[in-house]
Parts: sequence; structure tokens; C-alpha cells
Amino acid sequence: MPSIERWRACLFLGPVMAGCILLATGGSFAAVPADVAALLEQARAFEKAQDYRGAEEVYRQALMAAPENPEVLKRLGILYQTELKFTESIEVFERSLAAQAQYPQVSFYEGVSYIGLNQFEKAVACFQAELATPQPHPRTHYYDAIALQSLGRTDEAVTQFNQSLAQNPKDLDALYELAHLYMNASIVTMQKLTDLDPDSFQIHALMGDVYANEGHNEESLKEYRAALAKRPDAPGIHYDIGTALRNLKRIDEAEKEFLAARAENPSDFGANQYLGEFAVGRRDYAGAIEFLKAASAAQPHVARPHFLLGECYANLGDQQTAKVELLAAAQADPNDAQTHYLLAKVYRQLGDAQASARETTEFQRLSMSAKEKTLQSAQSTPQ
Repeated sequence: MPSIERWRACLFLGPVMAGCILLATGGSFAAVPADVAALLEQARAFEKAQDYRGAEEVYRQALMAAPENPEVLKRLGILYQTELKFTESIEVFERSLAAQAQYPQVSFYEGVSYIGLNQFEKAVACFQAELATPQPHPRTHYYDAIALQSLGRTDEAVTQFNQSLAQNPKDLDALYELAHLYMNASIVTMQKLTDLDPDSFQIHALMGDVYANEGHNEESLKEYRAALAKRPDAPGIHYDIGTALRNLKRIDEAEKEFLAARAENPSDFGANQYLGEFAVGRRDYAGAIEFLKAASAAQPHVARPHFLLGECYANLGDQQTAKVELLAAAQADPNDAQTHYLLAKVYRQLGDAQASARETTEFQRLSMSAKEKTLQSAQSTPQ
């Protein structure tokens, strides 16, 4: 179960100020009399100074003037929550909801307090109630997932974390929790596989993937070959072995593996692209075209096969076809300086000086930009 202390570090540092900001934004919040609004501003000043006792006294004065005002009650509840007085905060939140059902964001903060009490079922109920309001608090999906995760309802938690990421793709907390869930699930599954058969095809293939992802190519190659020995007809293993060999710069061996992968699946994008690259590296431009055309057909919007085809046709003297392929590459990746450099040469061969000059200028611009980024990166690296 995730650490309550870790949650509290991010849960309870900010809620009070959030409540103050919400008051100022208006919208569907309850009307606050002018004299009460002044008291709330005074309480906010106490909160900023972390004088919570002073803030509480001011809130009680506000409640004497507006006994069941849901906004005042919410603000007092958030104050209690900030002080980790979860039971007291829940009592006040309940009064706020009794005064106005679905009052904005009260159910969210009540759910947060239930998390603080480790009462996760009640927390989930609160977060679901918040999600039923017209404008739920933006962190509702995230904390609903936290509560669900604590209850062992992992699939539902994953759904809620993904909902949080749909709202904010840069939500680092949600990404961390998802990664943590997947990592734990992976460890458990790997252990089950190991317990059943530590020398199985599946274990060797998975360990090959693990080493490959870590860049340990020798280790991944060893595991993939062990997997292939266990299951010689397993699809995809030849491609994995070829990739490891390519990364180790053992090109002749890699080429054989990619040819085997292509025999399994003639339209395999990666195998065809790598075979095309190897042929171009040997200046076998005519031989590369078949592979590169297959790669381009498999993924038409990827720039690399188009660029390599352009290079092949240019070297074979077919400048018009080279231009078509290079323009497709430039459309797929406008920031590849080498594409514009080769386009400039092709246009010059075709007698289009104006287009050649335009592409040369673009090549120079992109090259300069890349150099500036490299310089800035070097300057920002600690010595």
C-alpha cells in the first residue's frame, strides 16, 4: 500500500490556499455577505502566517454571522484538514453539504480527510460524489485512484490514474503511481514465472527485454538466444537478436537475423528498414530499394525510409524519384537537416537553382540551430 506519509506531504501543504483562491473566483459558490467576506480575508491572512488558531477564531466569528454558510464551513474544514484534524474537518464538511448538496469541491476535501484516517471506502464514496458534480476538483481522479489502490482495487485505480493523466498529461504524481503499480505487477508476475520454470522460454525472452531496455546488449543477446533455443519457431525473436547485434555493431550477424525476421513477416517495418540501412551502408543502392519500399509501405508517415529511398534514387541517377521521396521525408520530419541538404543537391541536379538555394538555406538554419542547442546543453552541464 502506498505510504500515507508520502501522500500527506503533497495533500496537506496546499489545500488551504486552494480554498481561498476558490472563494475569490466566484462561480457557483454560495453568496457571502460583505462583513463575512472581510472575516474570510482576515482568516486567510492568519493562514498565510500559519497562525491556524487565529484563523479558526476568525472562522467561528464568520459562522456566528452566517451560521450554515457552506463556503465558510468548507474553509473551516480545510483549515482543520491542514492541521491534520481529520475527524473535525469531516464534521464541518458534512454540515456544508447539508446546507447545500454538491457544494463545489467539499466532497473532494472530505475524501482527502478520509484518506488521512485510512478510511478508504468512505474516501472513494466522497470522490465519486465529487465526480458527479458539474466541475469536480481537478485532483479528484488522482486521489480516488490513491484510495482505490489502498483497497487493492488495482484495475479501478489504473483507470482513475489514466483519467487524471487525460486531464493533465504532465501529472508526474499520476505517472509515478502508474509506473509503481506496473512495476509491482511485473515483479509479481516474473516471480510466478520463475517459480514455475526458471529456464522457460518466457523467462529468457522477458529477461532479454529487460536487458535490452537497460542497454545491456550482450546480456540481452544471450537471453534471446536462450529463448530461441527453447522455442525455435517463436515469432519476433530473430528481430530482437538482430537489434542486439546491430547495437553491438556486429552488422553481418545482425543482417542474417533481420533476414530471418523478414522471412517470418515480409512487411515487418523494423527488419526492412534495418536491411535497407545495411545495404545503403554498403552502397548497394539498388538492393536497398526493395527493403525500404516495404518499410515505407508498412509505415508511410515515418521519415527515415523515405530519406534512404531518396538517397538511393539520387545515387542511381533518378533525381525526379529522389525528389519525391525526399519531399515525403521532409514532410514527415521537417527538422532533419540532412534531408534538406540532399534535397538541395537533387534540385541542383534537376536544374532548379531557386529551389536548391531554398533548401540550402533551410539546411544551414537547421544545422546552426542544432549547434546552438548542443552548445547550450554543454554550457548547462555541471563541470
